[in-house]
Amino acid sequence: MSRNDSKYFSTTKKGEIPELKEELNSQYKDKRKDAVKKVIAAMTVGKDVSSLFTDVVNCMQTENLELKKLVYLYLINYAKSQPDLAILAVNTFVKDSQDPNPLIRALAVRTMGCIRVDKITEYLCDPLQRCLKDDDPYVRKTAAICVAKLYDINAELVEDRGFLESLKDLISDNNPMVVANAVAALAEIQDNSTRPIFEITSHTLSKLLTALNECTEWGQVFILDALSRYKAADAREAENIVERVTPRLQHANCAVVLSAVKMILQQMELITSTDVVRNLCKKMAPPLVTLLSAEPEIQYVALRNINLIVQRRPTILAHEIKVFFCKYNDPIYVKMEKLEIMIKLASDRNIDQVLLEFKEYATEVDVDFVRKAVRAIGRCAIKLERAAERCISVLLELIKIKVNYVVQEAIIVIKDIFRRYPNTYESIIATLCESLDTLDEPEAKASMIWIIGEYAERIDNADELLESFLESFPEEPALVQLQLLTATVKLFLKKPTEGPQQMIQVVLNNATMETDNPDLRDRAYIYWRLLSTDPEAAKDVVLAEKPVITDDSNNLDPSLLDELLVNIATLSSVYHKPPEAFVTRTLASAQKTEDDDYPDGSESESSVNPANGPGSPPTSSYTIPASVAPASPPSAAAPVPDLLGDLMGMDNSSIVPLDQPAAPSGPPLPVVLPASTGQGLQISAQLTRRDGQVFYNMLFENNSQVPLDGFMIQFNKNTFGLAAAGALQVPQLQPGTSARTLLPMVMFQNMSQGPPSSVLQVALKNNQQPVWYFNDKILFQAFFTEDGRMERAAFLETWRSLPDSNEVSKDFPAIVIGGVDATVERLAASNIFFIAKRKNANQDVFYFSAKLPRGIPLLIELTTVVGNAGIKCAIKTPSPEMSTFIFEAIESLLRS
Repeated sequence: MSRNDSKYFSTTKKGEIPELKEELNSQYKDKRKDAVKKVIAAMTVGKDVSSLFTDVVNCMQTENLELKKLVYLYLINYAKSQPDLAILAVNTFVKDSQDPNPLIRALAVRTMGCIRVDKITEYLCDPLQRCLKDDDPYVRKTAAICVAKLYDINAELVEDRGFLESLKDLISDNNPMVVANAVAALAEIQDNSTRPIFEITSHTLSKLLTALNECTEWGQVFILDALSRYKAADAREAENIVERVTPRLQHANCAVVLSAVKMILQQMELITSTDVVRNLCKKMAPPLVTLLSAEPEIQYVALRNINLIVQRRPTILAHEIKVFFCKYNDPIYVKMEKLEIMIKLASDRNIDQVLLEFKEYATEVDVDFVRKAVRAIGRCAIKLERAAERCISVLLELIKIKVNYVVQEAIIVIKDIFRRYPNTYESIIATLCESLDTLDEPEAKASMIWIIGEYAERIDNADELLESFLESFPEEPALVQLQLLTATVKLFLKKPTEGPQQMIQVVLNNATMETDNPDLRDRAYIYWRLLSTDPEAAKDVVLAEKPVITDDSNNLDPSLLDELLVNIATLSSVYHKPPEAFVTRTLASAQKTEDDDYPDGSESESSVNPANGPGSPPTSSYTIPASVAPASPPSAAAPVPDLLGDLMGMDNSSIVPLDQPAAPSGPPLPVVLPASTGQGLQISAQLTRRDGQVFYNMLFENNSQVPLDGFMIQFNKNTFGLAAAGALQVPQLQPGTSARTLLPMVMFQNMSQGPPSSVLQVALKNNQQPVWYFNDKILFQAFFTEDGRMERAAFLETWRSLPDSNEVSKDFPAIVIGGVDATVERLAASNIFFIAKRKNANQDVFYFSAKLPRGIPLLIELTTVVGNAGIKCAIKTPSPEMSTFIFEAIESLLRS
C-alpha cells in the first residue's frame, strides 16, 4: 500500500462487511482493488474479515501484481482458520507458479510456503520442484527459502521428495544470490535437525568463496557463518581461506565485518605460523575499532563481541585501548562495556593512562558508573602486581574526597587487594578506619569488618571499632552479621583479653539464640564448640593462611568462551550465554524429531517440555523465555510467521498467534453486562492469571434474535495500565449460543493519572449493536507473579532493609483460619508462598512472600489463633501505595 492509501483505514460504516462483499464482486477492476485494500486495512487493525474469504479469493484471477500481492497477504492470514476454503486457491497458485512473469512465479511459491496448512502443503511440492530448477535466478532463490519453510512444516516430506538434494545442488549455482539463499536454507534446516544435513566439502568450499565476492551483504553473512563451521584440513588451507575472506573486513555493513572476524578467528586456531597470526591480528584491529564510531546500539553489540575476542586474542586490540575511553555523551550501557574491556586490555605499559581515565570517571555524576570505575581500579591492582601500589594511591586519593559511595566502593576493592597481596599494603588501614562512620551499605560494612578482624593485632583499638558495629548486630543484614561473627572470633583468638571475651559472648548469644538465619546460627555453633573444646584448634581453623585470590577479568570458562566465539555476531555473543540457554524453541523442534508420537497421537513429554540447559529453572510447556519469540502451547492453534516479513521474503522470526487458546470452562464469572442492558447480549468477565500471563476471562451469551459478530474491545486508562495484548477472538454468536475466550493482557501501557483505583472501564462493540460500556473490578491477585518464593534469609534481609514507614497493617475480624495446610495451599495457588511460622504468646504468626510486577517484593505477616475468628495482616513492600489492593486480594483469598 502507498502512503495515499490511509483512507482505507478510516471507514466507520455500520454495514461494512456487506458493502465490502459487494465491492469485491464488482465487475470493475479498480473497485475490486480498492475493496481488497479496505479488507487488508481492516485486517491490519484487528477486525475479523474472515467471512469475506471466498470473495477475496475470487480476486486472485488477475494480472495486476499489486492486487495479487494483497490477496496473497490476506490468504496467509486467514488460511489457517479456513483450511477447507483455502483449497479453493490451490489451482490459482499452481497456475501462477507457471506464469511467464518470474515475479508472479516467485510470489506464488513463496506464499504457498507461508500458508501452514497440511492440505496446501501437499500441492506445494510439484510447483516447488519446478521452481528450484527455474531459468530465472530470482525464482530459484525464492524457492530455496521455501524449502526451509516446508521443512519446518513437514520435514519428512522434504526428505522424501528429494528437496534437500536439490538445495545442495543450488550451492553450485552460477548466481551468487541463489547460492546465498541455498546456504541460508540449509543452515536453518541444520539448526532444526539432529543429524548432519549441511556439510561443507573442499568442492563446495570453493563455490562458496567465489559467491562471497558477488552476493549482497546479507548473502555474505549467511556464507561467512557457514564457512565458520568448516574445519580446514591443514594450516595451508586455513591460510588460503582466510586470505579470501580478509577483504570482507573492510565492508560497510557491521554484520559482515563481525561474521568475517568470527570466521577468521576459527581458522586462526589451525594456523601455525606466528607471523601470519600476527598480521591477521593487525588486520582485524581497524575494522573492530571502526565499529565503535557507529550509533550506540551497534557500539554495544560490537563491544559485547569485542569483550569475547580480547579474552581469546588480547593482542588484536592491545595498542588500541584509547578507543575504549568513555565519552561524556556515551549511554551508560556503552560506558559499562568499555570499562570491562579496558580492564581486560590494561597492562604494565598502559596502566598509567588507564588509571588517569578511571580516576576521572570516579568524579562523574552517574553513581553506578562511578562505582564501576572505582571497582575497575581495584581489579587492575589485582591483575597487575607491579601496578598495585599506583592503584592503591589512586584509591586513597578518591577516599580523601569524602564522597560516601566512592569511599564505600574503595573499601570493598581494597579488601580484595589485601587478599591478593597479604602483608604488603596494610599501612593504609589507619586511613580506612577514619571512614567508619560513613559506612551504610552492607558490602562496604562487611569489607571493613573483614579488614579489622584480619588485621586485629595491628589495629590498637580493634575491639572498639568492632564494638561500634555490634550495637546494631540484630538489625544488620546477614552478610554483615556473618562477617561480624568471624571478625569477633579472630579478635578474641588474637587478643584474648577481657574486652574481646565479653564481645564474643554477646555475639555468640545473639547469633545462636536471637536469629532465624540458619547459616549464621550454624557458624556460631561451630565457633562456640571450637572455642570451648580446643582454642588451639580454633586458631588453626579460623586463622589459617588463606588462598590468594586471582585475577577475574577473564572470567569465562574456556569451553564456554569457545562456544561463544563460534557464535559471534549472534544474540549468544551479546547475552554471553550459549544458544540453548535461551532458545528453547529450537531445542523443542530438534527433540521432536528424535521422539515418536505416542500411539494415541499425543506428544511425548520431551517434545512438549524441552530439556532445560544446565542451571536453568524447570519450565512447563507454557513457559516462554523473554528473549524468544512466543511459541504456541500444545493446546493452542499453531502460530504463523510474520505476514509482511514472509511475503516480502524477509527473514523475520517473530511469531504472531492467529487464534487464542481455547478457554477452559471454569467457575461462574461475574456478570458485567446483563442481557437486559445489552439488548440480549450478556457478558461475564474477570481478570485471571494463567501460566505467568494475565488474561481477561470472558463469557459471551447471545440471548437476542440475531447473530452477533465482529466483536472488538478497548480498555480505558487505568491505575495498572491494563490493555489488550491482541484482538478479541470471538466467533459469530448465533441466537441462544455462548462463547468463552481468554484475552491476553499487558500492563503499564495505558496508565491513568490521579489516585489509585480498582475500577476497570471497558468499551465493547460488535457489528450489529451500539458500543457497550461497563465497569469491572480489578482483581489484584491476578498480578502476583510465579517467582515470588523467597528463602528465609532473603525474606529477613528484605524485611529489615525496608523502612518501617513501608509497613501497613489491617485487621480481618470475621475471618477464621481453620486448616493451616489448606490455607497455605490456597495462597500458594495464587502465588503467595509460605516462608515460616512461629509462636508469639498464644498466637500463631505466619510469614508469606509474593512478588508484584516489575520484581517488587511483597512480605506478609498473618497473626491469628488457629480456629478462632480474627486475623491481623501486616504487609511490607517498596510500594505501600498499593496496600489497599493487596489487602483486598488477601482478604478475598482467605475467605474463599
